[in-house]
Amino acid sequence: MPHKQKFDQLQAFIERKIVGQKRLINRLLVALLADGHLLVEGAPGLAKTRAIQALSEGVHSDFHRIQFTPDLLPADITGTEIFHQQKASFKFQKGPLFHNLILADEINRAPAKVQSALLEAMAERQVTVAGTTYQLPDLFLVMATQNPIEQEGTYHLPEAQMDRFLMHVTVDYPSLAEERAILHLSRREMLAEVQQRKEQEAAVITIEDIRAAREQVLNIHMAENVEHYLLHLVMATREPEKYASALQGKIAYGASPRASLALDRCSRAYAWLAGRDFVSPEDIQAVAHDVLRHRVLLNFEAEADGHNSDSVIDELLSLVAVP
Repeated sequence: MPHKQKFDQLQAFIERKIVGQKRLINRLLVALLADGHLLVEGAPGLAKTRAIQALSEGVHSDFHRIQFTPDLLPADITGTEIFHQQKASFKFQKGPLFHNLILADEINRAPAKVQSALLEAMAERQVTVAGTTYQLPDLFLVMATQNPIEQEGTYHLPEAQMDRFLMHVTVDYPSLAEERAILHLSRREMLAEVQQRKEQEAAVITIEDIRAAREQVLNIHMAENVEHYLLHLVMATREPEKYASALQGKIAYGASPRASLALDRCSRAYAWLAGRDFVSPEDIQAVAHDVLRHRVLLNFEAEADGHNSDSVIDELLSLVAVP
């Protein structure tokens, strides 16, 4: 399986540059294989930006970082029509969305119109400017970040846009040993810059490799009873009373059909990255929180009792029968 070996090399390449965020690295690769987008939430300084930068260095593609701010306009990310006096005509100048890998940094700081423009790009892989539609690159992945600490001056992401993200990943602080490794890595990199001997590493895989790997992921076997298990997990978010009385009255809105599609694609990619040619219930369970976290909305009473989406998903996984 040569393409699997290349993805193993890509993972090793990123792990040399990122310490203590193996789960985030895994989810980035899952999103790359499943052709979806990531919403990553965590405090500042937890290598969110560094992770996708490392991914862009390992993939033969182009990368762009967009800092979302309250004064950002849709044209700032999609592009705009520029008038050329010599030709007396307008020409479209592409915006930063016309790259393969996009970091939408602090996405919740942008107003609704900008988020709407990004939503079209994520969902339709195209942007529309002055009535003309422009296709985005074949490989197009958005990693958006949110800071859970500072909420002043932010705009809440609507549920429709949240649902467009394949997974909602949370990142936490590294351990003591990992923090020490980060210190050592930072010192080595700074020393290499000072001495102008920083290692230049070539891209590990190409876009053609990613296309071939995605085809292999889609052809991974999923048994019928495993597929039923996946669907019952999603149905339990919509009709919890049919599965357990303990869940009744906690969920205000269940997951949409996009959750089923995302669970299918992510569990296949997760199994493929683990070197298996079939999907097991454990693969579905491994990605369930990241796929459902932003799609299961709790009611006020459940939140007042101290529940959150993750704790309810824990209950779902414990109550829905495993084949």
